[in-house]
Amino acid sequence: MEDNMKDKVALITGATSGIGRATAHEFAKHGIKLILCGRRQERLDTIKDALQKQTEVHTLNFDVRNKEDVFYAINNLPESFKQIDILINNAGNAHGLDPIQDGDLDDWDAMLDINVKGLLYVSKAVIPQMTKRESGHIINIGSSAGKEVYPKGNVYCASKHAVVAVTDGMRIDLNPFGIKVASINPGAVETEFSQVRFKGEAIADNAYKGYKALQAEDVADVIYFAVSRPAHVNIADVLMFCTAQASATIVKKEL
Repeated sequence: MEDNMKDKVALITGATSGIGRATAHEFAKHGIKLILCGRRQERLDTIKDALQKQTEVHTLNFDVRNKEDVFYAINNLPESFKQIDILINNAGNAHGLDPIQDGDLDDWDAMLDINVKGLLYVSKAVIPQMTKRESGHIINIGSSAGKEVYPKGNVYCASKHAVVAVTDGMRIDLNPFGIKVASINPGAVETEFSQVRFKGEAIADNAYKGYKALQAEDVADVIYFAVSRPAHVNIADVLMFCTAQASATIVKKEL
């Protein structure tokens, strides 16, 4: 299995933190060549420095919301990175936790533009080369919020339900080309996610207290497991929780 993965090329969006960064580290262990995408060039450089002893790394600095930048960056990759075997659509965000009547329009735009349209832009830039050679693997990082709706989740849940629907549609449309498509949907993961959602408020510091949430590395393990299966196996859909979590609203916490 390891020999089959070595020297494959993976493009990871949202690679500067959380699940994206953990996936980059996991892939590097197995010799997968990396295209790391993100908005923070300094962080991209730091991750590249850490991983280039294990594998070849190229960075792309763009915001997935900007379709011109997305297509320019991907269409102008160096020759040795042009053939993308694995696409990890990880870039995503949650802004605010308001009931629908109090929702912030800028928050809504950010979630729909990044979580849905950004995923589509990057996919559109990569898929043609996969269909041309009739091979490839796409993993869209969703959320348990794409499986259920919870109070004050409204637009965020809608965006992640869209990710699940887009993934299922991709799998059907790309089936004739032998391209694997999957969604991996974690519940509570202890990353910078809460800092963004609660906009740096103190409540974010308490989001994971009293229980052991999933770690970014846990999700990265599942992502690598999915991409390293034999050619005839596609892990199409994964919902993963930490042991303490039963649903979006049920979490066993120690007092």
